[in-house]
Amino acid sequence: MQALTSAILAAFALYIGAWYFGVVEGNFALLLFLASLITGIYWIAERVYFLPRRKAAALALEAHDAKRRAELQTLGITQVDGDIAQAKVRLLMQPWWLDWTAGLFPVIIVVFLMRSFLFEPFKIPSGSMIPTLLVGDLILVNKFAYGIRLPVLNLKITEGTPPQRGDVMVFRYPPKPSLDYIKRVVGLPGDTVAYLNKRLTINGKTIETKALPEFFDEDAMRYFKQFEETLGDKPHRLLNDDDRPAFVPGADPFEGRAGCNYTIEGVTCKVPEGSYFMMGDNRDNSLDSRYWGFVPDKNIVGKAFFVWMNFSSLKRIGFFN
Repeated sequence: MQALTSAILAAFALYIGAWYFGVVEGNFALLLFLASLITGIYWIAERVYFLPRRKAAALALEAHDAKRRAELQTLGITQVDGDIAQAKVRLLMQPWWLDWTAGLFPVIIVVFLMRSFLFEPFKIPSGSMIPTLLVGDLILVNKFAYGIRLPVLNLKITEGTPPQRGDVMVFRYPPKPSLDYIKRVVGLPGDTVAYLNKRLTINGKTIETKALPEFFDEDAMRYFKQFEETLGDKPHRLLNDDDRPAFVPGADPFEGRAGCNYTIEGVTCKVPEGSYFMMGDNRDNSLDSRYWGFVPDKNIVGKAFFVWMNFSSLKRIGFFN
């Protein structure tokens, strides 16, 4: 078992190392599932086989010691050297290969269940959602709001509440599903979304904005125009960059692009059934549905709702729209 366990742990280490150095595309959900499965098997084996054997060995040691003392006592020897207490402790102790498998199972399974069905942490890697979310924000994503999905397969098993306009949603990036993206839901299935001359229109109705004081981006070291916009009942802030043109350069050939019309003023799209049109709040610095298309329901990960830490600014902690 030591050799087998060593091989399994080495395989995990090699996979994580290859993932870290970019040799393979990592899948954390799959890694956590396999870790839960393997450590669970060891945990069961420990309780039904290995632990009872160690206990039986300890009882046999006690019985042998008691028999030896009884035999010596019949010979008139009442003081016997030797204490089996330490030997008994060593017999009952888990070997290292069970410490690193069965011993870790309770922690791994709790993390797996919470991450799969309740809340998952993410780190904001880019500025596409500024000013709502800043680079370095550590956020929590509700995994059951839109319906519970099976881990790894991402197969929905409960309906939940459908995404609403204005929700901040984490999803699998359609051109490369191994990556997770975060954007705001702008268009629902069946909507006609137009973003022309940097003004958003949904189903022919222009979404009104209110000018706010300019926003200073500490990373870019410059000011941007800032506005407040309300999608559904969720007011949120957004940024515009006067130096960026209104048209969308270099849009990919995506599924459903026939329903989109690109002009020098911007883009107009009819959202297919079962899909969503996503945009970043940093409107002129966001790679979103304008460029790579719609997010199908099967790609949804969950609803982002809370910043639980930003090591550069503790004031960032809290809920957001």
